[in-house]
Amino acid sequence: MKRLLLLILFVIPFCGITQTNHPVKTSKSEPKVKQFWFVLLTKGKNRNQDSATVLSINNGHRDNITRLYKEGIIKVAGPFAEEDNWMGIFILDCPTKQEAEKYLQTDPAVISGRLAYEIRPWYTTPVGSFNSVKHKKQ
Repeated sequence: MKRLLLLILFVIPFCGITQTNHPVKTSKSEPKVKQFWFVLLTKGKNRNQDSATVLSINNGHRDNITRLYKEGIIKVAGPFAEEDNWMGIFILDCPTKQEAEKYLQTDPAVISGRLAYEIRPWYTTPVGSFNSVKHKKQ
């Protein structure tokens, strides 16, 4: 809970959101604030796989992240350093929560039950890492 509070305190000053949580355009030269999807990855209910299966699931999980990044869907992905129920986050760029869930259902760690998730709408200005660019395959 402490980490969530710190995350909120860090992110809110940079969001450019009004008190009503509606995106606003602050000036003609600045892009409009855009909605993304914040995904909190947590430990799933099925975490009793053997080590070879876990390795395969984790490799598939990373491959899926790479694919979605190259498609411009995942803007941020990464694990937490501490071992507890919170495993990592994604920031997804797609229009609806249903579409975000569809992308999450392509992740072997979610499909296998090793990871569960919570999804929340999240806003920021779509610049830098959050622009609409798709990444080229390397």
